Amino acid sequence: MSPELQSLLIFLLTGLVAGWIASLVLGGRGLIRHLITGVIGALVGGYVLKLAHVTLPLQGWVNDLVTAVIGAVIVIIIARIIAR
Repeated sequence: MSPELQSLLIFLLTGLVAGWIASLVLGGRGLIRHLITGVIGALVGGYVLKLAHVTLPLQGWVNDLVTAVIGAVIVIIIARIIAR
């Protein structure tokens, strides 16, 4: 397996888990919805934490997962506000 493919699969798995965790916090369901929310959340979470100059005291995959969960929660809240 190429390193690029492996990185993509890890990113998608992280997004899926983050979307699932965010759905436990705010409600929601659906595998594809979890994946999309988590992947977008990873991007949003990274941007928001960088913009706020926040560095999480975690390492490796756990840091990426927490960042993605934070972003996924933000994405879900914004989506619900827009849907009203």
